[in-house]
Amino acid sequence: MDPLRVGVLAYPGCFASEVYGVPDLLAMAAHVAAAQAAPAVHEVTVLSPRRRVVAAAGPVLDVSAVRPVDVLIVPGFELSPAVDLDATLARLGPEVAAIRALTAAGTAVVSICVGAFLVAEAGLLGGREATTSWLFADRFARRYADVRLRPEKLVVSDRGVTTTAAFSAMYDFALRLIGEQHGPRVARSTARIALVDDARTSQTPYADPALVPAAGEEFSLGVKRWLDRNLAERYDLSALAREFHVSTRTLLRRFGDEAGETPLGYLQTARVRRARHLLETTDRTVARIAADVGYRDPGAFSGVFVRHTGQRPRDYRARFRRRAWRA
Repeated sequence: MDPLRVGVLAYPGCFASEVYGVPDLLAMAAHVAAAQAAPAVHEVTVLSPRRRVVAAAGPVLDVSAVRPVDVLIVPGFELSPAVDLDATLARLGPEVAAIRALTAAGTAVVSICVGAFLVAEAGLLGGREATTSWLFADRFARRYADVRLRPEKLVVSDRGVTTTAAFSAMYDFALRLIGEQHGPRVARSTARIALVDDARTSQTPYADPALVPAAGEEFSLGVKRWLDRNLAERYDLSALAREFHVSTRTLLRRFGDEAGETPLGYLQTARVRRARHLLETTDRTVARIAADVGYRDPGAFSGVFVRHTGQRPRDYRARFRRRAWRA
């Protein structure tokens, strides 16, 4: 079997762990495959159009010139609300050009986390399904409206281009690649050795809307604060409008313009956020938690919770419980 040539694109400000994460898991898989009499051969090179690359947090990466590879991995970079994304992507023009050139030569491309921004800048995601970090999914969707974004997915492959969710989703991709190359047995054994979860299907249970940078203005932020303080109360649009001295129509219009959703939509998200915290940190029953966040019918609460997290409340608690508290 010819070795699978894997290239990782290093560039200024990229995360070093995302440069080496997939190659490290491939190295583990090679040992597993050899032990199972199924040799796995991978040829990994860290590539860059630059001579010197300093990664996020300061480590200097050893790089080679860009060359033909079978698979190109594009790691993510430091991104925050304060980062000038236009300026960052402009500085990475040589990397965008390298991605575009390798793809034109037949290379399969894989982005890790917000590396999807670079792949999109290269013009590879228009009309394709893709995913990225849930934290920056809205920002990505606004910038690349022609991409069919699937922010709930961990790994999305569409016609030779693969995108992954935040950070550790690089391991979900690596396990998929190992399984395709060497079979599910090698992939499963590698996951066990590395303590990597090989049964995840969605990043939705990990998403926390409270961590998403607020896009709203003063009016919608005031409404959100009021709803946050009254999670357990019955939703009454007319009463909410009176609280802010506007008509219901004006309330819906102003809130929608600023927040991009309805007050009820925000309230449901806030209730689920509070419920997640209670499931993780208390011994309260699901029915009591439902009541605590404003749902008199546990079944209705469960339905809303599943829509927002992809998991039933009991399943979520089993997975994310931090420690037992007495309520």
